Amino acid sequence: MRLSALFLRVANPERLAGFYADALGMTAQAQGPNHRVGYAGQDADLLLMPGAGGYTHDGGQRYWKIGITVPDVDLAVSRLRQKGVEVSEPKQFLDIGYMCHLKDPEGFVIELLQHDFQANRPMNAANPAAPFAKACIGQITLRSGDIAAEDAFCRAQGMRLLSIQDVAQLGFDLHFYAFTDETPPDPDIWSVANREWLWKRPYTVLEFQHLSGAQFAPVPDYRGLEVQGLAVSVRDAFGDPVRPG
Repeated sequence: MRLSALFLRVANPERLAGFYADALGMTAQAQGPNHRVGYAGQDADLLLMPGAGGYTHDGGQRYWKIGITVPDVDLAVSRLRQKGVEVSEPKQFLDIGYMCHLKDPEGFVIELLQHDFQANRPMNAANPAAPFAKACIGQITLRSGDIAAEDAFCRAQGMRLLSIQDVAQLGFDLHFYAFTDETPPDPDIWSVANREWLWKRPYTVLEFQHLSGAQFAPVPDYRGLEVQGLAVSVRDAFGDPVRPG
């Protein structure tokens, strides 16, 4: 099984698919009224569905962002700025990762996350002419106030907890689940040593930003997840759909 797609309802699937293809190096394919965009590997795609518009990124919402992992964030940012895309200044965020953020033309947030911490990036990590050649949709991030319920759902589907990361300064912690048989290099699930390993995985992980006891609103333009190998549709711990792929 694998996490194979994120469903988003958007105002103009064709135009938004063009942004992901041109700016972020994804491949776009029309599927009836929908457009499916993604990279060539085993990570998840984005399935862009018509019927929305006016999305606003809001801290009270369940859906949060996608994360695109790349070998060299600075090269990726340079390419995006050349194309006129506004991107935040990259920085090493605590002991989590070297990252920056942008929004697509409809307001959905995208995080660019480097495979290695800022100080650990190897020389010539990426081709300057093709900074997204080794990109991957590494994370789909949801917000939760009840991680025990999320954990029970993920494990029931066959997912494995790969990492927990404390961000006490901002009042939350991060929990990462994936369909994989891989084991992190350090058996301590909280270990910083697992983080660069995690950002290099070729598949998409489901990330929960956990604020204990918090309540979140559903996002009408977030239409759930697709899992390749799932036998029947189910509802996650929050009630959002998870469909077979």
